[in-house]
Amino acid sequence: MRPNRLLFRFLFVFWGVSVSVSFLNQLTAQSSLLRSGPMVGYAEMREVCLWVQTKSEASVRFEYWENDKPNEKKLTETVETFEAMAFSTKIVVGNLEPGKRFNYDLYINNQKLKFDYPLAFQTLALWQHRNPPPDFKFTIGSCAYINDSAYDRPGTPYGGDYHIFTTMFQNRPDFMLWLGDNTYLREADWGSRSGILHRFSHSRAVKELQPLLASSHHYAIWDDHDYGPNDADRSFRNKNLTLEAFQMFWSNPSFGLEPNPSGITTTFEWGDAQFFLLDNRYFRSNNYRKTGERTILGKQQLEWLIDALKYSKASFKFVAIGGEVLNTAKVYENYINICPEEREYLLQTIKAERIPGVIFLSGDRHITELSVKPDPDFYPIYEVTCSPLTATAAPQGEKEENTLRVPGTFVGVRNFAVLEVVGGKDQRRVIITVKDNTGTILWAVTIFADELKPKK
Repeated sequence: MRPNRLLFRFLFVFWGVSVSVSFLNQLTAQSSLLRSGPMVGYAEMREVCLWVQTKSEASVRFEYWENDKPNEKKLTETVETFEAMAFSTKIVVGNLEPGKRFNYDLYINNQKLKFDYPLAFQTLALWQHRNPPPDFKFTIGSCAYINDSAYDRPGTPYGGDYHIFTTMFQNRPDFMLWLGDNTYLREADWGSRSGILHRFSHSRAVKELQPLLASSHHYAIWDDHDYGPNDADRSFRNKNLTLEAFQMFWSNPSFGLEPNPSGITTTFEWGDAQFFLLDNRYFRSNNYRKTGERTILGKQQLEWLIDALKYSKASFKFVAIGGEVLNTAKVYENYINICPEEREYLLQTIKAERIPGVIFLSGDRHITELSVKPDPDFYPIYEVTCSPLTATAAPQGEKEENTLRVPGTFVGVRNFAVLEVVGGKDQRRVIITVKDNTGTILWAVTIFADELKPKK
């Protein structure tokens, strides 16, 4: 009997090792199917949106739980990824409670993947009529160029310092607002759907970006380079293809204005702030038209913005747009250089309607600066321009004659900004801190909500 028992034990151990090796092989196989993500998209009080991209067809699902209830785990639906959608998918997690923080796991083909960074999301707090508005923190940035030597121009690589995404992750923002040029379509890309999806996929997959995607919520607008060619306007042939890609790779709460949605315009709230995400490309006339009415936003979007700002009760109304609004230098695609009449109409209508709390957020320029337009009969309107993340900076921009630039706020290196909305009812303020790619503070400014109220 003894030899048989030893043989049984040997076979059992051998079988167990085989199962373990098989399981590890399966786990490795499923991990190798992940191309990018997971990414946390929009948040509401009762739901959030999660995004992920695989390398080939696969089934994906998420398991999630409240931070303080780790034993009460729930599963989302299982969704199949497929080639026509670049193997990307979104899953809405609904029926959640407001003001909760969650952890989650990703499953590919029924195997849980392991990550060495947190996977987390949150729902918005139900604070109205109950509590003071919650404090929160978000990051902004634009111009994220990821090198791809086969398609880049010869010479010095245009992108670099990808560790800026790690630095941003280490700041633990509640969400990130991408201010355009979030990817750079190349000449080989923008002529075809497959080229566009290749570029969006390539940019999203950079490894340094993944922890930030997985643990902070993400919202985005676009500018010319993720819309089409340089300085592209409404005539771009494939704008519906880049719109499709944008909708595929970002998880904003909506895209475009009713009744016939087109473009990327939307809005969302976070605490006592509201964000207005504008489309400065889809409706834009050519920059060099000699006849007809020139526009950047288009009449429908412009009037929607005024209506939405007027309706909003938010303490801070952040208006996000790809190009600079306040900069007075008549260069490049600055609003004053392309559509001075529309710019003036926008600013004067905000004043005529006595709309408080407006702050513009912009990118595009490969520089960072704070501009302020003083008005003794209204209030000072600010604009935070923040760029670039990983594209090459343009330090020569400091010589531009932007008469509204706040002294000491020009930045000509790769950088990002952290905005913290904090304080009690009478001390509500936004603290704007600009940091370089290592996290070194370059400048900081505080703007109080009381400063942004019209004079009576």
